Amino acid sequence: MNPGRPAKGRLDLWMLRQPWTELPGDPLVVSDLDEREMARADSFCRTHDRLLYLSAHIALRRLLASYLRIPPGEVRFTREPCPGCGESHGRPAVAGRPAPLHFSLSHSNGLALFGVATEPVGVDVEKFPGEETVELCSPALHPVEQAELQRHARPDRLTAFGRLWTRKEAYLKGIGTGLSRDLTADYLGEGGTAAPPYPPEWTVRNVPCGSSHTIHVAAAAVRGDVTWPTTIRWLPADCLYAEDAGAVIDAIASPRWTAPAPATRAGLPA
Repeated sequence: MNPGRPAKGRLDLWMLRQPWTELPGDPLVVSDLDEREMARADSFCRTHDRLLYLSAHIALRRLLASYLRIPPGEVRFTREPCPGCGESHGRPAVAGRPAPLHFSLSHSNGLALFGVATEPVGVDVEKFPGEETVELCSPALHPVEQAELQRHARPDRLTAFGRLWTRKEAYLKGIGTGLSRDLTADYLGEGGTAAPPYPPEWTVRNVPCGSSHTIHVAAAAVRGDVTWPTTIRWLPADCLYAEDAGAVIDAIASPRWTAPAPATRAGLPA
């Protein structure tokens, strides 16, 4: 199976468990990366952080190369104009006019999430938050989001906040502003008949991270009339080491698990 270019109106989601140590005698294939990416990797003080950055970006290049059917080293990146100021520090994109496809990458504590679509997309994955994070960040949220969080008992509030925060970040990455946008400007809460509407033209939902014992929470956002994926594919760690990573990715015959059925109302989190 070659992923090919994603069909019009379809979102593809991929995940990768990043290695915690580099295999002895089997180093990561960093030759795919450009000078900017290598400089960024070398800026990390901790070896583990460098390894996680390299893993995510090697996998991203190889995944996009498989869609575009070009060598990973030939994938060229650019930045779209910022929606706020117009400068070239907006959403990361594959170079080309029009862009051949859209993508988003997020990684945290050993797990990477990739979104690929023909429409603008944003993804976010985070480690489950602690109480201090929830107390610090909650006052910056939309008033209705704050009220919804307060209705949860303390243990459940951490999970609810993590799901909300990843939906919020995925959407803000999708529109290209990131956290520079006022967090009260958009409602991305739990939904319901009395809740404000989600941002128009966007579908934003949480993404299961696999095992119920995972320490992560994740979400994706995509613009337009896009079919939400029923499956999430897992990239094999071999794609970080094999010279012919395209063959490794193409050999994924089926997803490792099937996501639950999405909510019936467009925009509500799964």
